[in-house]
Amino acid sequence: MEAELGPSLFIEMKNISVARGDAIVLHELSLRVGQREHIAILGPNGSGKSTLIQTLTCRLYPLVREDSYLRIFGRERWDLTELRRHLGAVAAELPGERTPQTTGRDAVVSGFFSSSTLWPHFHVTAPMWQRADEILHLLEVEHLRNKPVGQMSAGETKRILIGRAIVHRPKILLLDEPSNGLDLAAQWELRHTMRRLAQQGTGVLLITHHLSDILPEIERVVMMQAGRIVGDGSKAEMLAADRLQQLFGVEVELAERNGFYHAW
Repeated sequence: MEAELGPSLFIEMKNISVARGDAIVLHELSLRVGQREHIAILGPNGSGKSTLIQTLTCRLYPLVREDSYLRIFGRERWDLTELRRHLGAVAAELPGERTPQTTGRDAVVSGFFSSSTLWPHFHVTAPMWQRADEILHLLEVEHLRNKPVGQMSAGETKRILIGRAIVHRPKILLLDEPSNGLDLAAQWELRHTMRRLAQQGTGVLLITHHLSDILPEIERVVMMQAGRIVGDGSKAEMLAADRLQQLFGVEVELAERNGFYHAW
């Protein structure tokens, strides 16, 4: 069993519960996700999806119980600096007072340091700059190279944040509600970018309540409701009208087009 828990798995958790203050918000979750797997965590607002991703990035910690464990890349204990080298997390925005003045290229390079900007004491090497330029080209945002983040649209900022998350070649990309706040054109550009990354072999773990965020490349859907996993299976099995109706508590009509699902 231990050999299987090595580099082939991103996470394995068993009976994991997480509290915020006095309230338990995740209840006895058990889940296994492979490094190269493309997976969506789907559920309504308040279902615990964002708490789950904060647990996976060690911003929150599970309650200690004898019958539970959380292993990330086969290990239960990590130095956070070391763990961040293996993960690419796309936040809602870059924090910090200097962020609006940070250029697109600098913001991408800041991913090497898990920082929101390039501080004077950082030592940026020539290969780091070269890698940032490669990412700008890959994401088709070379025109944002010298543009301050504060002057970018929401869609442009999101693509720069993805560049920042993948510049250090992480083993898996974590996206938390990536299309929130984006117009239709920006959503299309974002999904195009995410598809290219998935097709090139980057593992994708997507947290969302929008069916249209779920890429054709995503093969597995985990459903969450009230802090519990209530479904886990293939996309075709999970994205059925009756299951979605139970998950969101409303009547659902469903359509699929070119690998994307839409509900109303």
